[in-house]
Amino acid sequence: MRFLKRLAYFGGGLVVLALVALWMALRASLPQLDGRLAVNGVAAPVTVTRDALGVVTIDARDRRDAAFATGFVHAQERLFQMDLMRRLAAGELAALVGEAAVEHDLAQRLHRLRSVARRVVADADAGERALVEAYAAGVNAGLEALAVRPFEYLLLRARPVPWLAEDTVLVVMAMYFRLHDERGEREARLARLRGVLAPEMFAFVTQLGTHWDAPLVGEAVSRVPVPGPEVCDVGRVEQGPLAPAPGTPAPVLGSNAWAVAPARTRDGVAMVANDLHLGLALPNTWFRLRLRVADSRRPGADVNVAGVTLPGTPAVVVGSNGHVAWALTNTYGDWVDLVELELDPEDPERYRTPDGYRPFRRHRETVRVHGAASREREVRTTVWGPVPEDPDGGPPRALRWLAHEAEATNLALLELEGARDVAEAMAVAARSGIPPQNFLLADSAGDIAWTVAGRLPRRRGYEPGLPASWADGDKGWFGFVAPDEYPRIVNPPAGALWSANARTVDGDALALIGDGGYALGARATQIRDALLDLEDATEADMLRLQLDDRARFLAPWRSLLLAVLDTQENSADPGEGTKLLDTHRKDTLRRRAAMRRLVAQGARRAAVDDAGYRLVRAFRDQVAEGVLAAILRGCGGIEPRGFGSHLRQWEGPLWQILEARPAHLLAPGYPDWDAFLLAAADAAAAGCGEETLAGCTWGDVNTVRIRHPMSMALPVLSAWLDMPPQALPGDTDMPRVQAPYMGASLRFAVSPGREASGYLHMPGGQSGHPLSPFYDAGHRAWAEGEATPLLPGPERHRLVLEPRG
Repeated sequence: MRFLKRLAYFGGGLVVLALVALWMALRASLPQLDGRLAVNGVAAPVTVTRDALGVVTIDARDRRDAAFATGFVHAQERLFQMDLMRRLAAGELAALVGEAAVEHDLAQRLHRLRSVARRVVADADAGERALVEAYAAGVNAGLEALAVRPFEYLLLRARPVPWLAEDTVLVVMAMYFRLHDERGEREARLARLRGVLAPEMFAFVTQLGTHWDAPLVGEAVSRVPVPGPEVCDVGRVEQGPLAPAPGTPAPVLGSNAWAVAPARTRDGVAMVANDLHLGLALPNTWFRLRLRVADSRRPGADVNVAGVTLPGTPAVVVGSNGHVAWALTNTYGDWVDLVELELDPEDPERYRTPDGYRPFRRHRETVRVHGAASREREVRTTVWGPVPEDPDGGPPRALRWLAHEAEATNLALLELEGARDVAEAMAVAARSGIPPQNFLLADSAGDIAWTVAGRLPRRRGYEPGLPASWADGDKGWFGFVAPDEYPRIVNPPAGALWSANARTVDGDALALIGDGGYALGARATQIRDALLDLEDATEADMLRLQLDDRARFLAPWRSLLLAVLDTQENSADPGEGTKLLDTHRKDTLRRRAAMRRLVAQGARRAAVDDAGYRLVRAFRDQVAEGVLAAILRGCGGIEPRGFGSHLRQWEGPLWQILEARPAHLLAPGYPDWDAFLLAAADAAAAGCGEETLAGCTWGDVNTVRIRHPMSMALPVLSAWLDMPPQALPGDTDMPRVQAPYMGASLRFAVSPGREASGYLHMPGGQSGHPLSPFYDAGHRAWAEGEATPLLPGPERHRLVLEPRG
């Protein structure tokens, strides 16, 4: 017994020693914030300062030294994040994290983006390549300067590999995956719909827009008539009752941005605002940075820019340089095409091209796996791109995606730092190699503008958005649109420009951009109307609009639900479609009465304590899903799963049906539309389960969970690594976009030349190290919608990087 006690004490001592050693290692992996450090890679001393939030200012003699210092800081604060980004794009995650990422990597290898990234670096001009190489050298110097490798690698029992210039290109390419449909799933699903629906019904459900549209150029599109019973009668197909919906918000990818002219601001200045909607995680997507370069050897080469960078790259993505401020939103243009392959009847290993039949090229891709054997995948490619597998078993098609084009990716966005007005900035935008973005601008002279940033493919000879054969040579992509052909809007008479991922233009400009699945225009309309009401706007007004959670989009649904609950049917038996929800008539009537009270009292904002909003939202989802399911089953003979997310303008056709209430489009099992809508109301309430409706609030399902990747793999670390769950206001179709795992990755507004009055906040903090004081610094301001200054505050830390030797 005495021996066992001694052994226990000894074992406990070992545990304590192990914990102390781990703690010391974690402390040793923190970034260096103060002092002087000799490094190889800078020509002159570079100063790196941080304020109380960890916002970094870099002062350098030339842009190359500044790129080196940016890489150094990024590596010390965010190396694991950068590593995941490059590996995500290249399909190399399994080499770091093991078997869990094998399937992901095998799928990513279809695109073979590391080889594309190498071509991008090889083809870059000397100046751009020098900056990327300086940045890479800074990353490796930052890693080398850490006493212990970042904590994530300690947990994974792995070592980070050196950063290459091509890795910066891969980080840019990782954003293509976030913002594009990289497998052409939308186009494949639309092709399937076209194959099973009558032409009239296909045109109806795939309308380009709705009455919510708020384009910068043009009007809302004309409605396509509701097809008659001779086209389709859904009553011929049996369908089950409506199932209770959980009311969980759908994921949202997109952003808001706008610019206002001097006539609409209090001080007579132009202003830009931006909130970028992305998946929320720790650390945040962006890293705040002020960059100052005073190059006395090159007149006019001075840089003084503040904003955010994307760790892994040296460029300020969104910000202001004192002369021009810029903002971005995803275009949702058509940047992915599926090419129908005409196989050789005598040899299915060959396909027809403009130069005759050619054999498929085959590449063996090897995926290295940490702690296990490597895996291989063969990729078939064509002259147009690789051949993905169709999840619906469709015909063989090649994938033509902008990210596959080496000419489509570059770091020309760096040139924005030196732009002096909107004309120069728009010229930079047309040369920039990024996932194409709506690009909104303001300058210190009072001009505002909109254009597209990113390379635009020149398409010809086919209907974009649907697969087509390019074998004849008269269809396809023919190079890129010339910079002087880019659509541009400068100083519109309204004195405002806006973008919220919806269609922005029409006519020839729309033909250049295409339709890759535009967002519903409700968010854009709400922003437009608010901007056109402004007369004496300040930065505070910009933030109020970014936080606008008024439920304008749901107002018609609120009215409809109240009308449904007021009908005579609300005192009748639930009916065949709702018997599963509640068999006791009195309880059903009581629940409907409670629902009516809550909806009448609230549902005007997406507020966390509003049960009425949640019920209206769930009612809308029930109706939308139920009507679409009836049409796809009854008119096309297919199950609706996987199609709704690609019909982003369904709101328009849906309301046309609800206004007309045609019997031939009423889901089977309901005697009339009133019964169907009442069943949808009951299903919405049933989504609350046994909970009282008053306690079934929007905040219960719109609880934001911002997590670190390591806590997802090791949940025991959650309390240490993750932000506490927090119910937040906002939803999809309003300016304040918020969902449990997605939302504003930053909010920002500035008038160029008045950066001291600008603001910027973001979720999480600057550092990716949980022991850093900057790990969550600034997060509360983001969650509560408080402005924090765009420019860094008083200096708290100073590090000088100086030439070694």
